[in-house]
Amino acid sequence: MSDVQTLQRGEVLDALATVAEPDLGGDLVSLDMVRDVTIEAADGGVHVGVRIALSTYADPAQETLQSRIAAALRGLPGVVGQAVQFTVEVPGSGLPNAAKLPGVRHVIGVGAGKGGVGKSTAAVNLAVSLAAAGARVGLLDADIYGPSVPIMMGLADTRPRADENRRIQPLFNHGVKFISMGNMIGRGDAVVWRGPMVGRAVTQLFDDVHWGELDYLVVDLPPGTGDVVLSMAQTFPLSGAVVVATPQDVAFADVTRAVKMFEMLHVDVLGLVENMAYFVAPDTGNRYEIFGPSRTADHCANANLALLGSLPLNMDISPAADAGHPICVSAPRSDVAETFRAIAGRVGKALAQRALSRGKAADHSAFFASAPGA
Repeated sequence: MSDVQTLQRGEVLDALATVAEPDLGGDLVSLDMVRDVTIEAADGGVHVGVRIALSTYADPAQETLQSRIAAALRGLPGVVGQAVQFTVEVPGSGLPNAAKLPGVRHVIGVGAGKGGVGKSTAAVNLAVSLAAAGARVGLLDADIYGPSVPIMMGLADTRPRADENRRIQPLFNHGVKFISMGNMIGRGDAVVWRGPMVGRAVTQLFDDVHWGELDYLVVDLPPGTGDVVLSMAQTFPLSGAVVVATPQDVAFADVTRAVKMFEMLHVDVLGLVENMAYFVAPDTGNRYEIFGPSRTADHCANANLALLGSLPLNMDISPAADAGHPICVSAPRSDVAETFRAIAGRVGKALAQRALSRGKAADHSAFFASAPGA
């Protein structure tokens, strides 16, 4: 029986080697994504079970892989049943300075060429969506002059505490650890600092906060292309950046400047989130393009920039944020929350692709072996 079972296991692996991972550029076996294979006798044949390691939470390829794997297993002789399970092992970024934030696998900057485009809303809901999918997530509000994360996260009047080692303990809500200068000053107080002081404050928020083990640390960057982003990108391992913009043509000029800044800092731009792309009237269901027909998709294609998702101008987003309940928490089944979940999956997959391409190790097995639980 052991010889037969060994043979059957080899056949299962051969079948899985025909299943391509849609985004990582290889098959399940060559990418070392197969964690377990079980083969059990069943009436009239055998039942095969496999466990596959995905590279990100909310993986956009999961449904495709599920159907491809099931089809490959059904094609094996004697198989009368199959079960496919998934686990998630987020690989490290593979960046040279990753050791500066031990325990943090990826740092994601969320920026914008100008203010008022919904950057903080995008950052908060991205973090909440990743956490809801099962990831360990932190959120750092690096917008020192205009910190809005404390209100959106529902703990505007809560002060962080230090542990016995004098390290700041991040606050926690909606499944996300977070810290903001807004939690260290009074509500409505102004931060009147020159640029170098702001840069040092952001550095301390990274260095002095006990983040622990995180799959993703989302950073709400200040708008524009100022020295805060410059000093942060030069000091800490930014795995990638997400740019937020509204659909006007003139707004894309700001996107271009933000993208150019990240390129100059050698930070990969993961893609663009288009906010306020359209409005759906709640009483009629009619769709209106408030800023005129969007050409963002065309602009992104011409700039070789991924369009991660388009979000509507929604009447529920601002009241929910003001109440401390991001839309992905207050209305998790809404179209907006579904779009944010899709954006989170695409961001996670883009990070995994870049970690692999950076050559985390000489082979794919080391790429996945770097993840927790591997």
